[in-house]
Amino acid sequence: MCGIIGYIGDKKASDFLIEGLKRLEYRGYDSCGIATANEDKLSLRRVSGRVGLLEEAIEKKPVKGIVGIAHTRWATHGIPSEDNAHPHTDCKGEIVLVHNGIIENYTELKEKLLASGHKFKSETDTEVVIHLIEDKIKSFKAEMKNGEYETVFFKAFKKAIADIEGSFALAVLWSKCPDMLLSARLHSPLVIGLGKKENFVASDVSAFLKFTKKVVFLEDGEIALVRKNSVEYFNFAGKEIKKKSTDIKWDSSMAEKGGYKHFMLKEIHEQAESVENTIRGRLLPLEKDILKKEIGLSFKDIKSLDHVQIVACGTAYHAGLVAKYIFENFEIPTYVDFASEFSDRSKIIDKNTFLIAISQSGETADTLCAVREAKESGAKVLAITNTVGSSLTREADYVLYTHCGPEIGVASTKAFLGQLSAIYVLAIHIAVILKKISLKEAGKYVKELIKIPRFIEKLLSREDEMKRIADKYSTYEHFLFISRYVNFPIALEGALKIKEIAYVHAEGYAAGEMKHGPIAIIEKNMPVICIATNSKVIKLLAGNIEEAMARGAKIIAIVDEESKKHIKASEIIEVPKTLDMLSPLLNTIPLQIFAYYIALNKKCDIDKPRNLAKSVTVR
Repeated sequence: MCGIIGYIGDKKASDFLIEGLKRLEYRGYDSCGIATANEDKLSLRRVSGRVGLLEEAIEKKPVKGIVGIAHTRWATHGIPSEDNAHPHTDCKGEIVLVHNGIIENYTELKEKLLASGHKFKSETDTEVVIHLIEDKIKSFKAEMKNGEYETVFFKAFKKAIADIEGSFALAVLWSKCPDMLLSARLHSPLVIGLGKKENFVASDVSAFLKFTKKVVFLEDGEIALVRKNSVEYFNFAGKEIKKKSTDIKWDSSMAEKGGYKHFMLKEIHEQAESVENTIRGRLLPLEKDILKKEIGLSFKDIKSLDHVQIVACGTAYHAGLVAKYIFENFEIPTYVDFASEFSDRSKIIDKNTFLIAISQSGETADTLCAVREAKESGAKVLAITNTVGSSLTREADYVLYTHCGPEIGVASTKAFLGQLSAIYVLAIHIAVILKKISLKEAGKYVKELIKIPRFIEKLLSREDEMKRIADKYSTYEHFLFISRYVNFPIALEGALKIKEIAYVHAEGYAAGEMKHGPIAIIEKNMPVICIATNSKVIKLLAGNIEEAMARGAKIIAIVDEESKKHIKASEIIEVPKTLDMLSPLLNTIPLQIFAYYIALNKKCDIDKPRNLAKSVTVR
């Protein structure tokens, strides 16, 4: 997730672009840049760091022009640096582009472009697109001689995006036709702002809401040709289409949150995209060594591992506990420890240990310490993180990035599902390489995993149903979360979320442990939240629910169409049916929404809970 803003009009473009970047900085803040066109020349300024540094650079060396594009970056390919910052230019410095998303086939495209003489200046996947456009423009030499630059630009852009696999929101400017901007989207948001003698392109309405509230939302597979007095819309085949504008009712602070009241709720709703971006391009074909290609983890490295050791803290620790069930389902021995409690275990680590460190920020102090101790004992370390260039990425031997974009809310939501998604990708590949499962068996997991983003969207469409239940229980001060098997860690995560943001007492327990103590705290009308989707332990779990009900508990059960016939409950939340091993990706979401609305009713500071910080950088 990054921030795009484009402007075309009759005023100084850089003023609008910098203002837009400031509004978009919540979407990315590793680096940023701006490009404007003045007559037939481009001016480009980029910095590693936040928008304030870019503004200072432009004050020292202004950029001219009444058309331009700008970008603030959340790094996915390549470390945060000036060279990797957007906008990117072609070989001649005449075409400039900004991009959100992930180009899945960038390696193949880059090899072809290098072979045809293109020179690359960055480590990003984005740069292949600008060279691809440049390459397509060259194929229209005859039309260029006739001065039909705008026609050539549109045709080349259309041909270029046809070659791209992955997700993208693009805005492109060519100095030879500075009276137009081209933009397109596929699986990444893009919106047009309609002003008076000026128009805007952005990844979020917050970028231009100060200047216009009249917008057109692009859909997947659509192109916008933007001039200062008009906008034309096309599908990817080049056929013109009609679009209706909408008047935005939000204020500027709500716009940054996409119209949501809090970043946390917005980030809950971004989880389908987070899962999709994290698994995209990493699952098929399984017989290829994708892990080596992307992160340098070869067949030989994997075959030498004896067992997996996971270290993490907080929500990431719960992701690690789910990972234990996943890996051991594939008969790969796995141990999970709080990073803060790892010191003694590190003494029994050796060169055959494959250590996975999970951290959203990549700066968690205890996790970094555990990694260093493990490396001293000879372990190979793989990091699962959302942050390119973080300390953890520099300490680890291998890095598997989640592609969730910045997570602003302190209580982790989409980063957690991103971590789980990365774990599934990793576990399936390792299981195939170690011959723990066949390609056919792996294909069943892959086929179902690819459906998960759509299942998440379907589940989120029923938010009001979950809100109603949360509203009903928002005055309670004690909650018990229970489950078994792979969803036991999700019970822990549900309890953590409600503690973090609603400040109420909650316990997460393995349901089989109920009779060993926790059942003593159950009293009449106590809410017991049970994750009870179908699995090999559903009948045992149904028995645990009966035990709680017999003590007067109010059961709130998360079920699917298969398991609901086994479960008695006061409240039912039905999630789409999937493989039991993948069910944590869906079962997490009702618990997040439940915690959110209880906190909202209690008037808590949801995005910034008391006593908590987003990154715990001290031990």
